[in-house]
Amino acid sequence: MRQLILAVLAIVSFVPANAGEDKPAAPRPPPVVSPEIAADRSVTFRIKAAQATKVEVRGQWAKDALVLTKGEHHVWAGTSAPIPAGVWEYSLVVDGVAMIDPGNSAIKPMREPRTSILALGGTPAQPWDFQDVPHGTVHNHVYQSQAFNAPREVSIYTPPGYETSNAVYPLLVLQHGSGDNQATWTAHGKAHFIFDNLIASKRAQPMVVLMLNGHAPVASRAEDPAQRWLQSMEVFRNELSQDALPLVERLYRVAKKPEQRAIAGLSMGGGQSLGAGLTLDSFGWIGAFSAAAPPTSMIDPALADAAATNARLRLLWIAIGKDDFLLERNEKFIALLKDKGIRHEYLLTEGGHSWPVWRQYLVDFLPRLFVSSP
Repeated sequence: MRQLILAVLAIVSFVPANAGEDKPAAPRPPPVVSPEIAADRSVTFRIKAAQATKVEVRGQWAKDALVLTKGEHHVWAGTSAPIPAGVWEYSLVVDGVAMIDPGNSAIKPMREPRTSILALGGTPAQPWDFQDVPHGTVHNHVYQSQAFNAPREVSIYTPPGYETSNAVYPLLVLQHGSGDNQATWTAHGKAHFIFDNLIASKRAQPMVVLMLNGHAPVASRAEDPAQRWLQSMEVFRNELSQDALPLVERLYRVAKKPEQRAIAGLSMGGGQSLGAGLTLDSFGWIGAFSAAAPPTSMIDPALADAAATNARLRLLWIAIGKDDFLLERNEKFIALLKDKGIRHEYLLTEGGHSWPVWRQYLVDFLPRLFVSSP
């Protein structure tokens, strides 16, 4: 009986390859690779979009969009002309809707992410490129904010050698713009590479850098834009003084004297830096890049006593591009500082309201910090 059962099982187990419904699986289409960078820095972009009728790439490097063509397996593709070295933003636009490149894991941190990052190295290397030098560390923390009564995120950079040293370091607070968040300065601005490279070349002092989320959602309830600005600034100052600075003081070896503390930022963050830096006694150095300059009422105490403000500040550095939509606002702010006798430095450059400009401003600003004669 046992031999009979084994024989039956053997017959049942044997099924010809062409019998029944088992058939070879259809070959999978090749993976969609995007972006694909050639030796001459021309770039091929691809996306699978079966139902799309038009796909294009809008990149920061060119005025005109790159129109993609639909090919096999519903994959749209197109190759750009050689792109200059740099760190660029781009979006895929599918039937009019801007989106990130699904094939690219490098995404610009934003309030509403829709932008991918394309990093193209060149020769010679730029200060924001990864280079073979000692590197610092970017730490991410979540803390309970008293100002918001909610959890908030913060990024903190420590310089090379921090972990093996007992030294106390100067502190820079570095703020993002209105469309971004606390991670954008490193993910897209490549600020940590800038710190590493300038410290390695002795162009900047080793420092700890605090990057906090500058958005104040409670302020959006006000209907008047100026009132929203004031509310937002008040909440930012409270969070900075009550939450963020105590956090970094508790966890890191940072100096507490104003002459060893700086605050800087771009666009909205530039306005926050001016508002907080001119009204709090915590900072001796202020940098404003393409700043959304604050209303006069916000900084009245600093304007009213120019002698005290000038004695406290080691540097008030304001920079903006000729094509920036905030140029007129900055020019009016500079005129106000001149009228009130507030000592400052003003740099007018080429460029607009964009990250290539702000990276260079950070490169120009850092060597001026924490030195005897800025």
